[in-house]
Amino acid sequence: MFTLSEENYLKTIYHLALITSGGISTNAIAEQLETKASSVTDMIKKLSEKKVLIYKKYKGVTLTIFGTKTAANIVRKHRLWEVFLVEKLNFSWDEVHDVAEQLEHIKSAKLINQLDSFLGFPTHDPHGDPIPDSDGNLKTIEKSLLSTLVKNESGICVGVDDSSSEFLQFLDKKGITLGKKITVLEKEDFDNSLSILIENKKLSISNKIANNLYIQKS
Repeated sequence: MFTLSEENYLKTIYHLALITSGGISTNAIAEQLETKASSVTDMIKKLSEKKVLIYKKYKGVTLTIFGTKTAANIVRKHRLWEVFLVEKLNFSWDEVHDVAEQLEHIKSAKLINQLDSFLGFPTHDPHGDPIPDSDGNLKTIEKSLLSTLVKNESGICVGVDDSSSEFLQFLDKKGITLGKKITVLEKEDFDNSLSILIENKKLSISNKIANNLYIQKS
């Protein structure tokens, strides 16, 4: 069994491993968790003893097979709860993260498997992130940032890189949600801002926004 704090560390290392080649540095973990490097070192020792990760000096941290599956299960619970909150309790997509952070630490495997079945075995959460299956396997889709599209290219909005409440609320105001088709009408050379068409509505968005929206090209 793992404590809430240990699970948070495992989840953080898991996410970093998805975007990092090689071992994860203690500084990177500390930065993500907004804590001291010394605290990370202490936790790494505890988690090493539980056989979920391996730490090598100058090479960083890597998750073991057991550690990866354990962390993926935490992520699975978090994302399934997000789906439940949005689809069944009418939470908005900017509200669910903090609540799911609490619910992800529930230990009952039966509850989570029943939840998965109840929801119809969803593959992605409300932000477009893939949900690991019960074995920890992650099914990803080919996607691109909206900022990489050129004039007259289009695609379906499938996810966000920034899942902060502020950004998601901004997208809601603009009518930009998952599943909607976005077509690039113009791209400014000066600042890479975009003029887009979404459901017959023209919008101007900054490069910063376009760099946080994932598109599956159509």
